[in-house]
Amino acid sequence: MARNRVIYQSEGLFVNNVASSGSAESSEQLARVQSANYSFTINRQDINQFGDLARIDSLVLDPPTVNLDFSYYLTDGFNERALGFFVEHTGVKASSQRFANADPSTQGNFASGHLTSSSGANFYIATSPNGEDLNKSTPVSLGTNDTIIGIGNCYISDYSVDMSVGSIPTVSVTAEGANMNSVTSGDGFQNPAVDQEDGTQITTTVELPNPNVSGGLDAAGVGAISALRPGDVTLSLTNAQAQSLVKIQGADGAHVQSASISVPLSRSPIDRLGSRFPFAREVDFPVSCTLNVSAIVSDVQAKNLAAILDLGEVDASITINDQQATPKPAVKYDLKGLKIDSQSFSSSIGSNKTVDLTFSTQVGGPNDTANGVFMSGCGFNKVFV
Repeated sequence: MARNRVIYQSEGLFVNNVASSGSAESSEQLARVQSANYSFTINRQDINQFGDLARIDSLVLDPPTVNLDFSYYLTDGFNERALGFFVEHTGVKASSQRFANADPSTQGNFASGHLTSSSGANFYIATSPNGEDLNKSTPVSLGTNDTIIGIGNCYISDYSVDMSVGSIPTVSVTAEGANMNSVTSGDGFQNPAVDQEDGTQITTTVELPNPNVSGGLDAAGVGAISALRPGDVTLSLTNAQAQSLVKIQGADGAHVQSASISVPLSRSPIDRLGSRFPFAREVDFPVSCTLNVSAIVSDVQAKNLAAILDLGEVDASITINDQQATPKPAVKYDLKGLKIDSQSFSSSIGSNKTVDLTFSTQVGGPNDTANGVFMSGCGFNKVFV
């Protein structure tokens, strides 16, 4: 039966942890997805000549530009791990085996998995028949009535998380891919990835795991975190107090209204003669991560900008508790090696006086534990193979 339209009930976003792999065991459905947008752009050069007003041809000289951006509610670090980020769990460093950090004893920062060369990841948008939920109470495998859009060889170019009063903490991710395909059956379909060495199509057949009612967090749907609340967010800037003209910590400190972390991972495609696609997409270094904090001013403290210029690096952390009777941290972000970049005040009639602070730190190497962003989460339900 033809669809009249497609809305969110019918769609699900999956990630495959190795571009060339097609097994369901190497893929996972992302949880709590709120939006997904994707597009491709083909850059052509017109061929004109004397004697003809219109072009005689239009050739593709550059590889197509494939973009994907999506957002989801922050939960317990499951999505981050599925996306290949380095996440700590109960004191043990755990990461997706998509990137060379499979050893749980390996130390690293949040972005370390994306700092090594790889073939990227594949993302899939699955769509169920008209009027049917994709996530069913009894998991059912994708079949001939489901359609798939695949985006191959994707590299994450930006990760950001936003927390503010009155809003659910939300993560936004941007990725760049090399190829895109669409198929009319979810029962085994063509891999959208290409071989980056020679630009040829990967011929493996892809099988995705069964969608389920929990949206990827827990196969049984028991104990899964539905979402995190702004009232459970704790921002610790104790060490950063020395770099601010206002009190930002303690009972008489500024009243934080929002905080955001940005981890940019922009990449440059490396092309060569004889290949239609980049054979590699390497991260542009240095990678500078930022922490932005907005707060209502309550009191000032004795500080001098001239003295702040000579201060060293500081640390900060953001902890978000779960909703259990005895709350425990669901996720935690630690930022190390921070320095203040700016502090701006705003005051006007009818509004509270506010202050905006921007801190930055640079990501170190894959095994650097002294600089950058670090994340820990309370639950992982799958180990990629």
